[in-house]
Amino acid sequence: MTKKDLTEPRFRQAAEDARTADAAVHDTPQTQDPAYRLAFGDTDFLLRQELRPVRFQLELLKTEMLLEEAGIGSTLVIYGSARIPSPDKTEGLVEAARTPEEKTVSERLVAKAKYYDEARKLAQLASECGVEEDGKRQFVVCSGGGPSIMEAANRGAADVGKESVGLNIVLPHEQAPNRFVTPHLSFQFHYFALRKMHFLLRARAVAVFPGGFGTFDEFFELLTLIQTGKMEPIPIMLFGREFWNRVVNFEALAEEGVISPGNLQLFSFVETADEAWDKIRTFYELPCG
Repeated sequence: MTKKDLTEPRFRQAAEDARTADAAVHDTPQTQDPAYRLAFGDTDFLLRQELRPVRFQLELLKTEMLLEEAGIGSTLVIYGSARIPSPDKTEGLVEAARTPEEKTVSERLVAKAKYYDEARKLAQLASECGVEEDGKRQFVVCSGGGPSIMEAANRGAADVGKESVGLNIVLPHEQAPNRFVTPHLSFQFHYFALRKMHFLLRARAVAVFPGGFGTFDEFFELLTLIQTGKMEPIPIMLFGREFWNRVVNFEALAEEGVISPGNLQLFSFVETADEAWDKIRTFYELPCG
């Protein structure tokens, strides 16, 4: 036997049978009934409620396998709002407000536009560093794949000619990945749980910019995983001390006894991309500054 004979699969491949089934010309009551479809090619069957565990596994496996094949060893995850405008899109926002309340909100969003630039710069710094270990790329930028802060993250990597990951999710209102996500690293999820798992499976640092419920969900789950010992500590940087202290009273949680004072050391406040990257660089003793 040749080496090829020893290594080739002995069974006909599923893809071959799928092509054969699609090309079949039999037109009988039996072949036209959904029961006759190949199970793995039957979308209606795969979408049944009883198949939820299988869909969980598929969402876990697809992204994992493609990231592995792309040679991505670790990621720098960037969380943040989908509503903060980029600096070039702030003109006229305040003037368009129709009520005092809307004006206040618009002014605050405009004030936070600076974080778009900081997220973009942080992504540039991480991507330019070009760390490789065991033949895999490290600190590859990963965002939720959407607009605003997420777009800034992917854009920063694209600025320096590097790839970045986007983990998008199907929502009731139409949306699409931002145009800076690397196409073959742009993923779409149905399950929030699986999406959040993929954010953290390769995360070696997380930057959290001002955001709403989604950002809070991702940030607090990360804190819980580290607090409970389910995940090793990594650098977690909150951009904008004023914002975070206004919306969350972290010290009060410790004073109330519902978290330990030491839990306040799980994250740090930063204001700039340089400051955040310096914390990552120091934590991992990276050669690039």
